[in-house]
Amino acid sequence: MAAETRKTPDRLGERIAARFEKLSPRLKSVVTYIDENRAAVMSLSALEIAAETDTSDATVIRAIQALGFEGLRDLKSELQHAIGGAMSSVEKMTATTRALNDDVNAAISYVANAHLEAAKQLASDDTRLSIINAIDLLKLADRIAVFGIGASGILADYSSRLFNRNGFATYCLNRTGIGLGEQLLNMLAGDVLLMMAQENVHREGATVLKEALRLRVPVILLTASATTTFNDAADVTIIAPRGQRDRFPIHGSVLMFLETIVLGLAAACADRSSESLQRLNHFHLSIRKTPRKF
Repeated sequence: MAAETRKTPDRLGERIAARFEKLSPRLKSVVTYIDENRAAVMSLSALEIAAETDTSDATVIRAIQALGFEGLRDLKSELQHAIGGAMSSVEKMTATTRALNDDVNAAISYVANAHLEAAKQLASDDTRLSIINAIDLLKLADRIAVFGIGASGILADYSSRLFNRNGFATYCLNRTGIGLGEQLLNMLAGDVLLMMAQENVHREGATVLKEALRLRVPVILLTASATTTFNDAADVTIIAPRGQRDRFPIHGSVLMFLETIVLGLAAACADRSSESLQRLNHFHLSIRKTPRKF
């Protein structure tokens, strides 16, 4: 006989069911939102939940306490236990399409607003200073290592090619498992690490960062989160927004920051960049010619 499947008790659902009818309409609206958006709430502040429910942060806290929690952190601890942490890409896409409500215009606005927010951040004084500090490190690097996995791995490959075209020896760290280990064998003292990472601490990022610290390789962190665990180990942190938290991520905004860093470095080392591009053009012309017989 097959073993009986045991379901994890829905302790939050039980709390809500026991208290819901006694709540005021405003508290009910907050509790309903939390119940229907459990994964998203994991990364939201009380103010952000208030904005989603058209209430105040004080109302959000009262609703959470009405369920028997001490506060938002206590609630998130219960949610962490129930759903196991960060949202998957499927959950993010589902949450995004649900919010857009089958409206193509809303989808266009979502992407446009994400890029406008990123552009505003890019033009800010704090970001300008961070990029200048990052370029000061990159100018002195023997080589540049660009880390990113998943979709960021594609950006890592593209930006590595741009750095190389402009005369800066660059290699990718964009695989997972033992493949990443093989790439990481390339890292040497004198390199600089440009690292794309978000809030969740994955083994690949932790391993790369540990090796960079061992070799005393300076770290430039490109992230959407000012509170990511990797921040403490970074020499320079650049905040690059990717749209709303726990929604479909906008990687084009990250690409905008990467291209800015590449262009800034090329501008700071114009002769080196020009010489490299001239060599590249020479190779291109040679490749286009009909090959001779040797």
